[in-house]
Amino acid sequence: MGYQTASGLEASVMSPVLTVNPGGRGRFVLACDHASNRIPAPYGDLGLTPHQRLMHIAWDPGAMAVATQLSQMLDAPLIASTVSRLVIDCNRRHDAADLIPTISERTEIPGNLHVGDTERQRRLIDFHAPFHAALESVLDCRAAGREETILVTVHSFTPVYKDVARPWPIGLIHGQDTHFTAALRDALVSDTPDLNVGWNEPYSAMNGVTYTLEHHGDGRGLAASMIEIRHDEILEADGVARWSLRLAGALEAARLALPAGGRASPAAEVLQRA
Repeated sequence: MGYQTASGLEASVMSPVLTVNPGGRGRFVLACDHASNRIPAPYGDLGLTPHQRLMHIAWDPGAMAVATQLSQMLDAPLIASTVSRLVIDCNRRHDAADLIPTISERTEIPGNLHVGDTERQRRLIDFHAPFHAALESVLDCRAAGREETILVTVHSFTPVYKDVARPWPIGLIHGQDTHFTAALRDALVSDTPDLNVGWNEPYSAMNGVTYTLEHHGDGRGLAASMIEIRHDEILEADGVARWSLRLAGALEAARLALPAGGRASPAAEVLQRA
């Protein structure tokens, strides 16, 4: 197939973003930036082998499965990218060096080695912008309806990175405000006291990996958190079910535990004053 790009996307290609349960009446909105390892046809295989395209470098294995179950359990809208982060990473700023990665961990991405400004802009327009527009649309509708909203982004991480094992089965990452993420950590530990919850692990906002969380959460003054699950925990159906149930309960407990002065959505604050 090769890895040359084409001037446009054929009409038969699926949408770059999937919105599930957009009218969900629960208190949460879910986002899954790295839900898919799909490389649209015009980009061929980006010069990668089938095995490489299944690796964590291409997507977050298990994350979409957990997000889908959480959407059902919490009656939450879910916005998911349908394009591999190797084509473009929807969880990166427009000017990020790894927006279109030329190497991921130790794997070179041949199809990205000579991406110029025109192609970079094309991928932003075709894939990055639709994901964020879909999320904006859902959040705008909820704000107009004065609905309480907490934003949660769902990810997974590789158990070993550059030969270093990662001991946490789950990590929580916060943006500018820590209240909800701290409450979520406490709820998880209360449910499972020996659970090793990573705080800003295996990444933090300092690593430039919280664009969606900060742009849509902090940018709107919403309570928000980024969940990272070690992917060996959620590669099978029983693990997905276990973590979905655990997280659904913890998310609701964390919501109820938000302090009066904590980060609540503007809509919720309006309702409290009404």
